[in-house]
Amino acid sequence: MRAKISRKAHFNAAHRLYRKDWSMEKNDAIFGKCNNPNYHGHNYELIVSVTGEISPETGFIMDVKILADLVKLHIEDAFDHKNLNLDVPEFENLNPTAENIAVVIWQKLRNQIEIKYDLEVVLYETPRNYVTYSGN
Repeated sequence: MRAKISRKAHFNAAHRLYRKDWSMEKNDAIFGKCNNPNYHGHNYELIVSVTGEISPETGFIMDVKILADLVKLHIEDAFDHKNLNLDVPEFENLNPTAENIAVVIWQKLRNQIEIKYDLEVVLYETPRNYVTYSGN
């Protein structure tokens, strides 16, 4: 039997959406107030889900404590109260849109979770705006 477990997490981070190779006018036209040169912040909500076979021995897909520890170490500790543009190496040359943040989170966790499990990341940038990424 296959099932999905999920871990919810939270981090606060600042970012600016812009491209260095575009003029300020073009950045403003595309990214609007998200192009604020002084940055702006979000209270991100994250749901990380792992899908796999339920072990007949343990009744687990995987130990949710292990998943929680991976999310804390690799995501919350790395992103919380950070300026994504300045403090997180993955965004040095990558615009920290919600879509790109979700992909980076997925990549960071994919390296830590056995490939036999399917991995999905849902990132809420606001209560009404969110991105889902599962590696496809």
